[in-house]
Amino acid sequence: MTHDTTIRMLRRDGVGLIIDTDTRTGLPAVLHWGADLGPGLPSAAELTLITSRQSEPGTLDAAWQVPLVPQESDGWAGTPGLLVTRDGLPVFPRWSAVDVRQDDAALEVDANDAASALSLRSRIEIGAGGLVLVSHGLRNDGDGVVEVSRLDAILPVPKRAATLTTFGGRWTGEKQPTTYDMPPGPTLRGSRRGRGGHDAPWATLASVEAPRNRSGEIWAVHLGWSADLEHRVDRMTEHATMLGAGELLRPAEMRLQRGETYRTPTAYFAWSDAGLDGVSARFHTWMRARPAHPSTERPLVLNTWEAVYFDHSPAKLARLARRAAEVGVERFVLDDGWFPARHNDTAGLGDWVVDHESWPDGLEPLAELVHELGMEFGLWFEPEMINLDSDLARQHPDWILGNPASVPSPAGLSWRTQYVLDLANPDAFEHVRSQMSALVTALKIDFIKWDHNRDLVEAVHEGRPATHLQTEAAYRLMARIKHDHPGIEIESCSSGGARSDLGVLAYTDRVWASDSNDAIERHDIQRWTELLLPPELIGAHVGPSPAHSSGRTIDLSYRIITSLQGSAGFEWNLLGCSEDELEQVQAFARAYKRLRPVLHTGSVVHADLFDPALRARGVVSADRAEAVWTFSTVAAPREALAERVRLEGLDPERRYRVEVLDEVGKAEWGWITPGWLDARTVEISGRLLAEVGLQMPTLWPGQAILVHLTAV
Repeated sequence: MTHDTTIRMLRRDGVGLIIDTDTRTGLPAVLHWGADLGPGLPSAAELTLITSRQSEPGTLDAAWQVPLVPQESDGWAGTPGLLVTRDGLPVFPRWSAVDVRQDDAALEVDANDAASALSLRSRIEIGAGGLVLVSHGLRNDGDGVVEVSRLDAILPVPKRAATLTTFGGRWTGEKQPTTYDMPPGPTLRGSRRGRGGHDAPWATLASVEAPRNRSGEIWAVHLGWSADLEHRVDRMTEHATMLGAGELLRPAEMRLQRGETYRTPTAYFAWSDAGLDGVSARFHTWMRARPAHPSTERPLVLNTWEAVYFDHSPAKLARLARRAAEVGVERFVLDDGWFPARHNDTAGLGDWVVDHESWPDGLEPLAELVHELGMEFGLWFEPEMINLDSDLARQHPDWILGNPASVPSPAGLSWRTQYVLDLANPDAFEHVRSQMSALVTALKIDFIKWDHNRDLVEAVHEGRPATHLQTEAAYRLMARIKHDHPGIEIESCSSGGARSDLGVLAYTDRVWASDSNDAIERHDIQRWTELLLPPELIGAHVGPSPAHSSGRTIDLSYRIITSLQGSAGFEWNLLGCSEDELEQVQAFARAYKRLRPVLHTGSVVHADLFDPALRARGVVSADRAEAVWTFSTVAAPREALAERVRLEGLDPERRYRVEVLDEVGKAEWGWITPGWLDARTVEISGRLLAEVGLQMPTLWPGQAILVHLTAV
């Protein structure tokens, strides 16, 4: 093999990777991740000239490129890519690549180290949309127990990417970004909640400047894993900056016997030269290309939680179902409160049978009514949880996942008075599966709202940390339910948006973005959720006013427009609506059904605006013949004269009819009325709309305008 044959190139959808697989340096090294450089493969000599450097005094003797899994033996002083021990003693593998397999957009490398009796399989793939997927598998080939403490996926980013954006948040305030100068050295951002958590690192972005919506280079990473994880950035003085992520493993959690393999969650990497929307385009394209991506139109939903809470009256819920059907709802979901002792959130979890005190005739009459009315029937479960006040806990206290010393929790430290059910226990798994499956069959359930309302605290199975086992068991349970009941859909809810990653979305069809139905708060929660997830996967409901989570009073038209930005629905008792509200709700249902072919398949566009109070979001159809834009505020504007909004993504050679949609509620604004808005319907060229833009009116907090564009 000549040296040149070690250079491999992967190309797809505008993204390129150049990988040096020279076995003399151990594992392959990624030399370039970014723009597709075209079909011509550079020579090793060219790459050496442009990527190597002279070693300076006081640094490494040899300036090696950073391999896929860097360690100290590679001259790497950043966060190790792999940390393992065998029988309690450290292992320092010296990898030799023994097989390299490649197609146009994927490279798989097998490496081993006979001395340490370890094998490693690494895969790099450029998927649809240019999204890069990286994963590893580590196998123990020898005697003794190998404990894995860390195995991360990383890719290099240029030194010029010196700005870092990370995400945090809280309950009802998920996915809040923070941008700052990238510090030197290793930076770790993790979550140790046993689920993603509201403050989890949703994504980590490295950018040349503070990220903008429509311009600038960004390199992003997301880990498809629903439990403990870490995102990492290593800005080392001797090497290119490295960006990556991996599962956060507790001591003694991942122990491999001979022949056993640890497979990492997939890390997803996106490079964009078109700002944040370019990152979204790569994720959305990849998500929509999945075979399991929802293929039917996303139904208009009514979920009963904020309509009735625990007050389950069969007669009232039947009336609510009829009202829902009248206004155009397509999926009716009965939330928490239908099983024994469930009059509040302190009892009943684990007993997935119908409470015949509240439902003397069972749930069959309601499910049959819902189906007769032409709607799908959905039911709420929290399959991974258990209350001590339940028949299951009294019969099987040993099925609780946790440190026995913390069951019950010490006074003042209880978490919703509920605990985690050990799904790694086959008997516990089968108990939940069989009870859920029986109800799905009996009630012909079309949809499950799958909730997960507490962190995993001291999660222990058979004496060892078990967050990994519990997460994989939850995935298996979801997969089993869907296998046994073809066509059923699942929504991932976890106190709102605490479990909305690409890992759980391999098994679910929707996420509940937040327990906040405050439409002003929801604007930004949904905006940052759709950084990675296409809007058809993001549950977004019209809630009551005042909002349950904030007490804020918000106009119905604003709440409707916010809901239209995702997979729409209601979390509201429609029985209490006035006649005017019902007319508006029916108009909303008609508008949603008419617009969702664009809203749920088009490209999402976010305008770059100066005023932090303003929001301008559009969805442009794939053929650029149609677009829907929302202009709104989340606070009082800074200036009396609002700025012009550039409506990008349109065809510059076409003219568009620009029309204000009043059907979801009369559009209202402050004292400045632009000419196009006064005319209500105008025709303007796509080039003018994109380059000059539309003058926004003065919008006060809680005001929003819905604009429809069609090519003429």
